[in-house]
Amino acid sequence: MGHPELVVLGLACCLAVVSSAKLGAVYTEGGFVEGVNKKLGLLGAGGRSVDIFKGIPFAAPPKALENPQRHPGWQGTLKAKDFKKRCLQATITQDNTYGSEDCLYLNIWVPQGKKEVSRNLPVMIWIYGGAFLMGSGQGANVLKNYLYDGEEIATRGNVIVVTFNYRVGPLGFLSTGDANLPGNYGLRDQHMAIAWVKRNIAAFGGDPDNISIFGESAGGASVSLQTLSPYNKGLIRRAISQSGVALSPWAMQKDPLSWAKRIAKKVGCPLDDTARMSKCLKVTDPRVLTLAYKIPLVGNEYPVIYYPGFLPVVDGDFIPDDPINLFPNAADIDYIAGTNDMDGHLFASIDLPAINVHILTVTGEDFYKLVRGLTMDKGPRGANATFDFYTAPWAQDSSQEAKKKTVVDFETDVLFLMPTKMAVAQHRANAKSARTYTYLFSHHTRIPLLPSWLGADHITDLQYVFGKPFANPLIYWPQDRTVSRTMIAYWTNFARTGDPNKGPSAVPTQWEPYTQENGHYLEINKKMDGQSLKQHLRSSYLQYWTQTYQALPTVSRNRTGPPPPFDDSTAFF
Repeated sequence: MGHPELVVLGLACCLAVVSSAKLGAVYTEGGFVEGVNKKLGLLGAGGRSVDIFKGIPFAAPPKALENPQRHPGWQGTLKAKDFKKRCLQATITQDNTYGSEDCLYLNIWVPQGKKEVSRNLPVMIWIYGGAFLMGSGQGANVLKNYLYDGEEIATRGNVIVVTFNYRVGPLGFLSTGDANLPGNYGLRDQHMAIAWVKRNIAAFGGDPDNISIFGESAGGASVSLQTLSPYNKGLIRRAISQSGVALSPWAMQKDPLSWAKRIAKKVGCPLDDTARMSKCLKVTDPRVLTLAYKIPLVGNEYPVIYYPGFLPVVDGDFIPDDPINLFPNAADIDYIAGTNDMDGHLFASIDLPAINVHILTVTGEDFYKLVRGLTMDKGPRGANATFDFYTAPWAQDSSQEAKKKTVVDFETDVLFLMPTKMAVAQHRANAKSARTYTYLFSHHTRIPLLPSWLGADHITDLQYVFGKPFANPLIYWPQDRTVSRTMIAYWTNFARTGDPNKGPSAVPTQWEPYTQENGHYLEINKKMDGQSLKQHLRSSYLQYWTQTYQALPTVSRNRTGPPPPFDDSTAFF
């Protein structure tokens, strides 16, 4: 019959494979929290699992148009098993609201091995995009499949992932431009989340001295602004901005009072005195405030990028100065910033819908009007010079595809690529111990009904960073998994060591740091090899915007011209 002790040993061995380390209840500054432990794959992928905590408060329920405050804590053990509601915001149709004022919660994914709980892991904090107007820490979902689920990054890169909510729209960014309503409430929420992680993450197995923040679009600009704010001194070790930086022309509001007055007028608050206006706005129903502002998406006189009006501001405190002057604050923070090759397509297709319709044409007049709208600070001379520069290649190729691509290139350059190149150059110029890297994401995601020539549109990188081709294998190709594996490897290696090439995750090719002399950038797509590291992306266009265009005289526009939000907020470079 054999030795019974061997049978017992065999059973114990098998049981060891399926049981893995887990945290159980964790003590934080507010009290105990308990999440769920999820086994990975077949029999826990060799005993591996992930601890998931959802809905931990990182600040007290906020008061309308006030800075966030520390959470008072709770009795007993908080069951952290479900995502909390997003911060109050307008629905897509802009005729109703959803979410809650009580929304300052975060979520944590901690990968575990089979024997003992993880210790001293790098921490990656995600900041979502959405024009500072919408979004949530868990992201959009289909049948509980959340876009910003941190599990794939955490388990594949062996890092802790944190996501959180911050206030958006008027409740996050309404400002009178003075001390009565300084604004930046959403940025301060982000800072509170980062500071909470710094103070508490060791209890979850994270290294509080190795925190990276990463984000996309308005989240990428937020990441950039957080590195520039003196409030985060010593909190952030590294940062990644995807398709958005503090220097993006849509990232800062230059004329907040005009937008505050629009809301005040709509809800019946005084307009002539900012002290009275702010008192009144603070006691107005937050849902009414949120719905007092709508973005027009059709028939706009100006490019769509001018219409999101509630944005970060220079408040003299959290953002003490124009961001261009704050890069010394990021001198010791390793930084990656990059864009998608057709980031501007989403915006160009709202401004010129014919771009997406094969049988419709884009004319020189259409393009000129768009150029004029995005170069208002230099008047007709700026519009003419820019139009001539961008349409020069039409002499060789005047096909509709070429013209439509020019429109997309123009909006990509102005809204994303050139500001990112400038932010990377500023980071490098001010860096002390820090390294600087930049990339171009060009993996084509086939989207039905959109043109076949479309490259990587705005937001198409997110699914790869968050490992969706692994989480939902049936709707992706093998090449998509290759791209996702590559991005997670570079991103998590960087979070661990400050060098995207160095770490436990294998990468397909060496990504060299950027300097102004070498202009190195990595092109990320399905075919990565020694040719993927390139130099001086669109350098003639960078030269045009930073030198030729910059040298043109700025025109002063009279106040009776365009509506208030366009008076002072169109200077790009």
